[in-house]
Amino acid sequence: MIPQNGFLPEDFEIEEQPSLTYRMQIAQSFIIGTVDELEAVAQAIYKILNTERYQYVIYSWDYGIETLDLYGEPVTYVCPELVRRIKEALTQDSRILDVSAFSFDTSQKSKIHTTFLVNTIYGDVEAERVVTI
Repeated sequence: MIPQNGFLPEDFEIEEQPSLTYRMQIAQSFIIGTVDELEAVAQAIYKILNTERYQYVIYSWDYGIETLDLYGEPVTYVCPELVRRIKEALTQDSRILDVSAFSFDTSQKSKIHTTFLVNTIYGDVEAERVVTI
């Protein structure tokens, strides 16, 4: 007999898991303690923006950002493409609501430094990413 309502009971609840994770001390290159809520999301933003999508078997194809193919492209193409790719990469995380207020610094040769505001369920986080073009 085939189940009529699938494998889940009809009265199940979706429970949000805590965002508690290990604290990364990036400058010192070690992990110590834990972080939760806004600090955990800020750390997730850093990890997503510094992981090249499709390059690591351990991550799903929805994780990370694509930047390798931007090398050699004109600034007029890269800036709007970065906005799209950053929004797409970060909004995969259910704790991130929106990404806005992008600004670009193209004063360094062959680099674009972008800063932006990430709106999360815990508050806003300022983030940045430098891309070599």
